[in-house]
Amino acid sequence: MQTSLKQFVCLLFIQFAAVGCALAQERGTADQAKALVEKGLAHIKSVGVEKAAEDFSNKDGKWHEKDLYVFVQKFDGNTIAHGGNKGLVGKNMLDLKDANGQTFIRTMIDTAKGKGSGWVDYMWTNPQTKKVEPKTTYVVKVPDFDGLIGVGIYK
Repeated sequence: MQTSLKQFVCLLFIQFAAVGCALAQERGTADQAKALVEKGLAHIKSVGVEKAAEDFSNKDGKWHEKDLYVFVQKFDGNTIAHGGNKGLVGKNMLDLKDANGQTFIRTMIDTAKGKGSGWVDYMWTNPQTKKVEPKTTYVVKVPDFDGLIGVGIYK
């Protein structure tokens, strides 16, 4: 009986480890986020902001990798594209606050305007875990457009 219990516990441990590894593989990396932003910028240059925004907001499109998606934000705070939630398109997110009260969209805008690109850290609810977790988003000013493109990752 003792051996069966030990085998059962070992089997459970292996299954939980496998699930943890599978979930970890579903998360995008910082390098993947930057690459998706660069790919998005090339797409904007190729088809224009309006068409690219439609493509980015399409959940069935090629603009989703693991848990990564592209969004485009105008510097006035209006959302032009959002691959994670199409319902946010057309909404002004300028004063949206994270779990710590940071107006992180403003910080993204300031980063893109001031440096041209960079990472912005904030606390946000992860849709996979349903917990508030540290998140960082890579943003880049879109050339010849009054806005930015971004892709975020959970740390």
